[in-house]
Amino acid sequence: MWQSYVNGLLVAFGLIMAIGTQNAFVLAQSLRREHHLPVAALCVVCDALLVAAGVFGLATILAQNPTLLAIARWGGATFLIWYGSQALRRACAKQSLEQGENQTVRSLRAVMLSALAVTLLNPHVYLDTVLLIGSLGAQQSVPGAYVVGAASASLLWFFTLALGAAWLAPWLARPSTWRILDLLVALMMFTVAGQLILAS
Repeated sequence: MWQSYVNGLLVAFGLIMAIGTQNAFVLAQSLRREHHLPVAALCVVCDALLVAAGVFGLATILAQNPTLLAIARWGGATFLIWYGSQALRRACAKQSLEQGENQTVRSLRAVMLSALAVTLLNPHVYLDTVLLIGSLGAQQSVPGAYVVGAASASLLWFFTLALGAAWLAPWLARPSTWRILDLLVALMMFTVAGQLILAS
């Protein structure tokens, strides 16, 4: 059982630690101190459910359904281009954490819907959690322990990211920091969207 747990922990850590759209969103929300803990919790729950779905059969279904994968690819590319454009627009405006505090804070519902979109409209999430992690988990001696291990990695990573960024917020309250962050987010979104389009 413990071997399956550790395998799930290590495999999931290896995939989620790479900066991706989900990590960038959690980081941005954490720096703004805008519902960052609920966002982190939502990412953990989504990852755990997707890994469990992959381990217990969905990986095989998706791998055999090119139409479903194509829909996910184009829907994800469209969303990533839109989200990247928003980040690019913010990068062109002067902003900082202090200024952000004087602006209207988005509601928890709006932030959580954005987090769901970033998580579920990104095909790479399905490739990583459902297909890759799920396929490996289906071969474990104790698949359930593997799922718990992968969920533990997600829990540790996203809450470390959320709490760490919030702690650093006073030192990051500069317009230049936000410009760099938003430019990086936009570049990453456009790059991933381009890869999805070219892969079609």
